[in-house]
Amino acid sequence: MTLDTFLAPRSALYMPASNARAIEKARSLPSDMIILDLEDAVKPGMKDEARLAAVDAMAEGFGGRLTAIRVNAAETIWHKADLMAVREAKCDFVVLPKVEDAVIAQHVAEQVRKPLLAMIETPRGVLHAAEIAEAEDVAGFLVGSNDLANTLRLPPSSGRHALAMALQTIILAARAADIWVLDTVFNDLNDPDGLDSECREGRALGFDGKSLIHPNQIDIANAAFMPSESEIEDAKALLAAASGGAERFRDRMVETMHVDMAKRVLQRAGLSN
Repeated sequence: MTLDTFLAPRSALYMPASNARAIEKARSLPSDMIILDLEDAVKPGMKDEARLAAVDAMAEGFGGRLTAIRVNAAETIWHKADLMAVREAKCDFVVLPKVEDAVIAQHVAEQVRKPLLAMIETPRGVLHAAEIAEAEDVAGFLVGSNDLANTLRLPPSSGRHALAMALQTIILAARAADIWVLDTVFNDLNDPDGLDSECREGRALGFDGKSLIHPNQIDIANAAFMPSESEIEDAKALLAAASGGAERFRDRMVETMHVDMAKRVLQRAGLSN
């Protein structure tokens, strides 16, 4: 599914749907996307209450921000009721955890009548990422590295490099299908420099934005996934100078692909026509 209507979010903040105070706070936060969570952030005894709260919150809206509801996984007892709620809710997307094949992704999207953001967080999901990305109503991927590291049986000391092959496989699948792909959450809430570094690394790898778990991470992600002033200036100059085909620009050769890249830079910066 190609997304022409929406620009991919730089920041996608998970908020527990069971926390009314958090939901109200989210309305004033600068996150590009708000994801109300019915899964990990909600205790089993609070699922029904959270489901109703999510529908009510979406009816009130989030000031024009992109919105989504993350449902419980297909094999859980809450899944069917979650889908019924999301179908009613006025959100832009449904987020489905632990997606491992295209069939379940397409089925859920059809049930809720909304485009789907598939969480890729298991070895099987990574291996099937290409077919999942090609499903008609899949709009993007969200990487879930915590669950992926667990199912890969990585030791706690393993760094992000241990997931490099999986991350690049997911990005390749997303780009081949022309869908979004958002980087995984950063767990340390007291390491802004580490978050900034991981965001910038993620952008360099090809991620569109970052999944977030705390409001204090939003500004860092938004800044990291924006083009720099020098990138914007270079893109403007390249587009002004381009006359078609291969040519010299600022002591380097540029072609049509570089023009396309420059246009994407300005689009991300909000400067495209």
